[in-house]
Amino acid sequence: MTGAGRTRIELGRREDLGADCANCFGLCCVALAFTKSADFPFDKDAGEPCTNLDGADGCRIHPHLRERGFKGCTVFDCFGAGQKVSRQTFAGRSWRDDDATRTAMFGTFPIVRRLHELLWYLDEAIDLVTGAVDPAPWVTAFEHVRVLSDGTPSALAELDVDAEYDAARALLVRASDIARQDVATIRQPRSQRALEPGADLIGARLRGRDLSGVTLRGSIAIAADLRDARLHRCDLLGVDLRDADLSGADLTEAIYLTQMQVNSAQGDAGTLLPTGFERPTHWS
Repeated sequence: MTGAGRTRIELGRREDLGADCANCFGLCCVALAFTKSADFPFDKDAGEPCTNLDGADGCRIHPHLRERGFKGCTVFDCFGAGQKVSRQTFAGRSWRDDDATRTAMFGTFPIVRRLHELLWYLDEAIDLVTGAVDPAPWVTAFEHVRVLSDGTPSALAELDVDAEYDAARALLVRASDIARQDVATIRQPRSQRALEPGADLIGARLRGRDLSGVTLRGSIAIAADLRDARLHRCDLLGVDLRDADLSGADLTEAIYLTQMQVNSAQGDAGTLLPTGFERPTHWS
């Protein structure tokens, strides 16, 4: 908390859109469901506290999540929605306090989380266009979504979040186009898979490739080999990078990259990340 009754989202932009677990009531450990898989060792229903959640809303096994089978927990990012809902939307009331708060809070958290993710993308779009064109349309869209995220639980429950994403999509694509317009895209060999929006890049061998200016928006790059690749102004909006190998790759100016994507991938000390990103502890 930065002040009584306020969360950091009220004070700025990008710096406000990251998890502050110390000011959250462990919402991601309770409100969300997960299914037994490679990411989780058992099933958990939405609204059911994880067995690893302690009485102070902390994780008992946090340093050992991956080795204990909770890989999904190490990938998740609430984009700051946890502390926003805990400290602002519900003014410090916990889901432990009463059934009404519990129900409302668990319904609100996923909505605010999606709005904050959209704020992350719009914030990057503002940075991408500033200095090239008037950023006013992107700033207006950001402020619109920010105001929505400040809504009451009842107002948030009525919100069509998918419609908000649809409304912002053209602005996100336009910002990417502006940022990439002066980047020389390397001609790709014909033998390689198509490098385009929505491409199937599962297990693709892209080691050492220069992907500058390429648009991979919405592609699936699970377990792709991106070692030593250069992703200067490469559009990674929504790209699935689970278990992709980013060892030695340069992502310092990748477009729409999120911490969640980084957390889901593999990397090493040679992987170059944008300013403000954290290097996952599971990277060698």
